Order: sequence, then C-alpha cells, then structure tokens
Amino acid sequence: MIGAYQHPTRGVARILNNQLGRVDIFELRKHIGHVDPRHRVRGPLTMREVVLTGLTGTAALKPRWEPTTEEVRRADGLLEMLRVTSRANADWRELSQGERGRALIARALMPRPQLLLLDEPATGLDVAAREQLLTSIDAVHAADADLASILVTHHLEELPPTTTHAMLIGRGRITSAGDADEVLTTRLVSEAFDYPIDIGRSGNRWTATASAFSGSYPG
Repeated sequence: MIGAYQHPTRGVARILNNQLGRVDIFELRKHIGHVDPRHRVRGPLTMREVVLTGLTGTAALKPRWEPTTEEVRRADGLLEMLRVTSRANADWRELSQGERGRALIARALMPRPQLLLLDEPATGLDVAAREQLLTSIDAVHAADADLASILVTHHLEELPPTTTHAMLIGRGRITSAGDADEVLTTRLVSEAFDYPIDIGRSGNRWTATASAFSGSYPG
C-alpha cells in the first residue's frame, strides 16, 4: 500500500497526503522510489543505463527514448555519491550484489521522489557490502534531509544511524511503533519475536543477541 500498488480492504490509507482510491496512483508512484534487491533487469544494460530506467519506471530502456544530458549528469552524480562511479559502464550481469544494491538506490532517486522505500536492501550481502550499503543510505539522507524513507528488515544491525522511528510486527500484527529508542528495546523486540533477545547499542547502531530465557522480558 505504501508503494501505491495495493488498496486497503478496509480502513483508509493516506500516502504523501493522498488517500488511496481518491488519487491517480500512477501520478503518486512518481513520488515514491522503491529499492527492491530482487529487481529484474531486461537486456544487457550497464549500471548507468539501469539507473536511468528509474526515470521511466521500466526494467529496460524504452524504445526510442533518450535521456537528456542533464538526466545523464544526474545519474552519474548519484553514482558518485554512492561510490560506484568506476562501475558506471560495467555490464549489470558482472556487478556484485552490493554494487547492484547501491545502483538500485540511485535508480530509485532518479525521479527525485519524496519517499524512498527500501525492501530488505541488504539481502544476500556480506558484512562489507552491507556496511557500504548502509553508508550509502546515510549519504542519501545527508544529501536530502527532506527525503522520507522506510526500510524493512529482519535484522536490527541493518538499521542505518539515521533511523528515527521504528515499527515492530509480530504474528502479522503491529506490536509497537514510535520513536526508535523507545521501540527498539529488549522487552518490546523480544515480545515481537516471541523469543528472548538482548538489544544494545554499539556507537550509533543497534545490536541484537539471543539471551537466556528467564520467563519474562526485561525492559
């Protein structure tokens, strides 16, 4: 629903101050950037060309469509910000999963969205590639403080330092939501997973480790 691809079966969903069912969803989607690590690319495209498809919302370059000089410059600028400029002309099939992840962020940012959705962006990444990706996400926020983002993850250590709010979902229901420091606690996370988990902080990042079960979940 947040990506404007499904409507609620009951209740009301408002995305970027627009109510689903009373707004042109195709127009709304132009303001939402979606980063999906399972994104499929059609054809032998370079990293830069994949980023440019963010302007057309397609899996391949549209026939008879040519990006403007300014659009190409923006794509290159995003790749530079995400530290993958050296791979701009590389074949997509030759890129590592981490390089693809950063390129997909650039793709999502091409149309200058108001909202960025990151759907488990660290899937399949080793620890080095994950850290590079999280650094890239922080760079995106540093470059555009007005950009809202939502990141979905099963691993608290994948939350970037810029995380301000959190929502926990357990057994198909929202169990807690609010300020990240108030939600990401040992008690609330343990209750959401129905398993004892110790939540801590290392610098400005969260950590999660299994703890000995004592019959209750401390704060």
